[in-house]
Amino acid sequence: MTAARRWDIFCQVIDNHGDLGVCWRLARQLADEGESARLWVDDARALAWMAPQGTGAVEIVRWGDAQAEARALAAPPPDVLVEAFGCDPAPALVAHFAQAARAGARHAWINLEYLSAEPVVERLHGLPSPVSSGPGAGLTKHFFYPGFTPCTGGLLREADLPQRQARFDREAWLAAHGIAKQAGERLVSLFCYEPAALGAQLDQWARDPQPTRLLVTAGRGAAAVRQRLAEQAPHLQQEDGGALQWGQLALHFLPALPQPAYDELLWACDLNFVRGEDSFVRAHWAAAPLVWHIYPQDDDAHHAKLQAWLDWLQAPATLRAVHHAWNGVGTAHPGAALNALADPATLPAWRDCLDAARARLQAQPDLLTQLRGFVMQKS
Repeated sequence: MTAARRWDIFCQVIDNHGDLGVCWRLARQLADEGESARLWVDDARALAWMAPQGTGAVEIVRWGDAQAEARALAAPPPDVLVEAFGCDPAPALVAHFAQAARAGARHAWINLEYLSAEPVVERLHGLPSPVSSGPGAGLTKHFFYPGFTPCTGGLLREADLPQRQARFDREAWLAAHGIAKQAGERLVSLFCYEPAALGAQLDQWARDPQPTRLLVTAGRGAAAVRQRLAEQAPHLQQEDGGALQWGQLALHFLPALPQPAYDELLWACDLNFVRGEDSFVRAHWAAAPLVWHIYPQDDDAHHAKLQAWLDWLQAPATLRAVHHAWNGVGTAHPGAALNALADPATLPAWRDCLDAARARLQAQPDLLTQLRGFVMQKS
């Protein structure tokens, strides 16, 4: 049996929680598999709600803490150094890692990249990147790209995920969270930034013949929804259970959820609006259609990334149109595309598409399995 490796994962929180969400899931899975995982993060405050029961076997180190760095330099270096999403560990820590590597210690230096379905990912995945300067000079990093095809690194997926989903009791979960779903209601989760089409979508649900119960997650999306509701104050009613009612739309505002509870939210819903990377991946494992709010970039590079995923998905025309409207792609008024959700045939067609995509993903090894195998080859 191969001895457990020491993994150091470096994560910088930019302006949301997705980077930390991905790194925390990876670190937790490593620990569950018997590896030694240390997560360096510059802002770990979100772990208070991501992992309220504590971090268990995962060691959390505050990046930038001089005392923590000194302790790391006095201990053996990691066998695997993971730079998540292009961050740069402190030079002293890289030098500590490199010194052992040059002395013949097993080692692997991984640059874990952002998720994309673009074809270039297959070409770049696993490529070496020789380090020519700095404290790591002479060593080699390797690019590791998550992805959707067998030629990429796959997606994070826990080994016990099918068993957890099989045990999931939707009705019990809704009751535990005080959500009284009515017969015939469409149950939708909402996790987004501030899409320009949000107001049009809320309006559409409010007047849709089929009632919708919207579960709004905490954060930027909730603030955007509340701002829209402030404009509709005369039309709002309060339900006994605390939900707000606006026409055919009932709204619940949820607290920040631990990662396992967020997964269960996705399993409970008929349609999931997700954003960024972590929730986007989790929505692929839920047996429900999804709408992705991709992280917007100033140069609109996210439009190409969105299109690449829709192409891989083999998305029907209505799913493409709604994604374009939700992400501000094109100049057409979003209302016409969003009206597709009022058609009873829309969600079944989307579900068939996502089910087929999920089957393709489940036939591929998960990201951690591939990453551990890759590291074994390189160290």
